[in-house]
Amino acid sequence: MFEPFTKLTSGTVVLSQANIDTDQIIPARYLTTTSREGLGTHAFHDWRYDEAGAPAEDSPLDGPEHAGHAILVAGPNFGCGSSREHAPWALADFGFRAVVSSDIADIFKSNALKNGLLPVEIDAETHAKLLGRPGREVTIDLEAGVLRSGNDIEAHFTVEPFAKKCLLEGNDPLGFLTDRMDAITAYESEHAKEIGA
Repeated sequence: MFEPFTKLTSGTVVLSQANIDTDQIIPARYLTTTSREGLGTHAFHDWRYDEAGAPAEDSPLDGPEHAGHAILVAGPNFGCGSSREHAPWALADFGFRAVVSSDIADIFKSNALKNGLLPVEIDAETHAKLLGRPGREVTIDLEAGVLRSGNDIEAHFTVEPFAKKCLLEGNDPLGFLTDRMDAITAYESEHAKEIGA
């Protein structure tokens, strides 16, 4: 489904605002599609473009200094608001593989994990250090559950075990099941014999 997530090293893009909701991540007017492709163009659209559709000069997301950065460091309570699977789709299509914050909304976190985007919740002190240093290189080791940067940052995080397994395999829950259809079919066939069906 997507590239397996094992270890990621990247510069960071910082959005320090608290309570960034899913409508800010992907405005409702762009929810008419059922395809993930192209949604990155509209990620944080109202922050990246002016009313005429021209790129905003002060956008914290665009510009050569952010090129290729795959880790978003966001303020607390990131992804709050309505359940919107398009939000992680837009972030992933924009080029992010991970979102780091001291607090990530539960529904957003669940949607992100199912779509190959790793939500990383860390302690407030480490979070403050990352917010204060946009562009800082960070390494996220999913298997070990550790985020590191330089000599002064090492923060541990947890991911629900099944979601972690899927991310490490580059799979989603549906893909996990379809990959095991032969075993499921064999089990059902054997079980049907046992009960005389």
